[in-house]
Amino acid sequence: MLLSPFTLGPLELPNRIVFAPLTRSRHGRQVPTDLAPTYYAQRASAGLLIAEATQVTPRGQGYPDTPGIYTEEQAEAWSGVTDLVHAVGGRIVLQLWHVGRVSHSAYHDGALPVAPSAIPAKGKAMTPDFQMVPFETPHALTEDEIADTVEQYRHGARLARSAGFDGVEIHAANGYLIEQFLGSDSNHRTDAYGGSVENRLRFLREVTDVVLAEWPADRVGARLSFAAGTNGVTDADPEETFGAASEALSEAGLAYLHGIRPNAGMGSKGGLGDLDAIALMRQHFSGAVIANADYDREEGEAILQAGTADLVAYGRPFLANPDLAIRYAAQEAGLDAPLNEPNPSTFYGGGAEGYTDYPIWDGQPAAVEA
Repeated sequence: MLLSPFTLGPLELPNRIVFAPLTRSRHGRQVPTDLAPTYYAQRASAGLLIAEATQVTPRGQGYPDTPGIYTEEQAEAWSGVTDLVHAVGGRIVLQLWHVGRVSHSAYHDGALPVAPSAIPAKGKAMTPDFQMVPFETPHALTEDEIADTVEQYRHGARLARSAGFDGVEIHAANGYLIEQFLGSDSNHRTDAYGGSVENRLRFLREVTDVVLAEWPADRVGARLSFAAGTNGVTDADPEETFGAASEALSEAGLAYLHGIRPNAGMGSKGGLGDLDAIALMRQHFSGAVIANADYDREEGEAILQAGTADLVAYGRPFLANPDLAIRYAAQEAGLDAPLNEPNPSTFYGGGAEGYTDYPIWDGQPAAVEA
């Protein structure tokens, strides 16, 4: 099933393999690098490409050299990516992002990062010079500032459309701003954006509404991680909160929900216990479900066969194997198509090395040492 076609809204996907959004920290001035079109086009054999997390406002940045989608210059650079991906037959959506409290004043001329409440994240922030420092206590957004932030998502969604993307994904996972509103431990507000589950969902609903004002619902997805503890966001009842979030996004008619199963690679499970986040999404969301987090080919096949997910997102394997879908097809056919091993030292920052220079499979069996 992994290699079978799938219809996602108006998009006809040749397979169910998704290139997961991967932050690479290579975009100076927050404008996509000249290498970005090649990087994404190399991976266009995936059924769907989800471009890396892209901040909708300068205040949304929290890592070095991440791209933005809030200026015409950025949109023009992204159009070079979408043009080349489409030229080689691919489909690509952009992930709309705001890190919230997972930032540092070093990115904002000394201004504090923002969040629903003045509660610092757990762990350390990465400064623009790739140094790790303690998280700061963020500024709690006022209601007027929340409204402004919602409009920044609208503007980013509009620019993404002008840049030629096939759709957008609302990043509501990984302990970033939207999930900070959702999590009961990170949101201590007493106004209309805090307290009850319905109130904590309000920011997500408002962001979704403005994105849907710019895009048809069948070209919009969202990503959730169910308060898995990433960047310190947890929840007293993740099944209730994120089941409600899934239902709200289903009612909005979104094309897909992209879920991350808790595992060692994400850090703390945040009290999720045995909760199966992907299965919970399937239960509460009527659209397509994308499962993400350290699946190999066999595990991907298994979750599709079980009917728990419709598509499977791959990150690190795709990073090192731009032709991952082709290699998986060869392996399924019984051919010896080994995978390249990723080089962690080139994950973040730098140029072509570890970005666009991983070799494609030459169709030859792996060499056997004597």
